[in-house]
Amino acid sequence: MNFISEELENYCEEYSVSDDMILKSLVDSTMKNEELPHMLCGPLVGGLLQLLIQISNSKNILEIGMFTGYSALKMAQVLPHGGIVHTCELMKKHKQTATKWFSKAGMLNKIQIHEGPALNTLDNFQAGSFDMIFIDADKANYPNYYRRANSLVKKGGIVVFDNMLWNGEVLDPKDEDSLAIKETAMLIKKNNRLTPVLLPVR
Repeated sequence: MNFISEELENYCEEYSVSDDMILKSLVDSTMKNEELPHMLCGPLVGGLLQLLIQISNSKNILEIGMFTGYSALKMAQVLPHGGIVHTCELMKKHKQTATKWFSKAGMLNKIQIHEGPALNTLDNFQAGSFDMIFIDADKANYPNYYRRANSLVKKGGIVVFDNMLWNGEVLDPKDEDSLAIKETAMLIKKNNRLTPVLLPVR
């Protein structure tokens, strides 16, 4: 299901903040060399993440699901002095790829990669230690990531889940991923301590 046409999406990208050459090269390499390049969040989501960091003055960021490093690098570029992105990635090959791009961008000091199952990694962090959390990993674990994020984000912090519409499959969920995403949306909505906003970005 396409929520907007490709032409409109391109128009939005044209009049939004542009990626620098490192990010554009990262995207191009991912499109050419990865089996599932659509896993990239893209410049519109990346631009939204940057905006949220800047307006909230977030400094300590957690990312669950790094892939080739696009979103982590995008967020790191706008961090204030002393800020850091802790990013979780299961696959060693993605860690190696992303590290190469982080090095090219001069951002190794702002991004720390945690390799392995994210749910195990999250046990190493203290409650309330993150200003913002971005979740874009295996969808079946979204309810589990939601529960962990609730404890790891500070009071007044921001948590962003990508792919919450899942190409419209959430309207009549049947597979494991769609059901998990729908469950996550319901958990968020029922939590009266949160301010839920579900946006059809891209």
